[in-house]
Amino acid sequence: MTFNGTWKVDRSENYEKFMEQMGINMVKRKLASHDNLKIIIEQSGDKFQVKESSTFRTVEINFTLGVSFDYSMADGTELTGSWALEGETLKGTFNRKDNGKQLLTTRIISGDELIQSYNYEGVDAKRNFQAGLRNYHLIKSRRLPWSLL
Repeated sequence: MTFNGTWKVDRSENYEKFMEQMGINMVKRKLASHDNLKIIIEQSGDKFQVKESSTFRTVEINFTLGVSFDYSMADGTELTGSWALEGETLKGTFNRKDNGKQLLTTRIISGDELIQSYNYEGVDAKRNFQAGLRNYHLIKSRRLPWSLL
């Protein structure tokens, strides 16, 4: 399974409640709910390059499966953790640097969607991303791997 592609946020479920549980203030939660997030993933074996672009920031993250790295969320929350590939699911286990609490996240591809799920202290959320136009045509024609743009 390859996660290569351009993915644009389409809808979210319980995302604001999740952010509230994370301790993100109301103003930042409202802004994040309309961030127009786009994720570009380039996977080469166990190495990933991820570019996250939103209304508020653009950041590049490079990581290797199973290797811990630091990450700063858009609100400034600092995390450390790693990703693992289990079957066709990308699973992230991260700990907040400020309080040590665990944030779990998964990414799966279902049809022409990338589904990212989160769990923090018993609160679950999900964000669904639509494949970019070229991704969509490659998915429909079953020509893999998907290209970036």
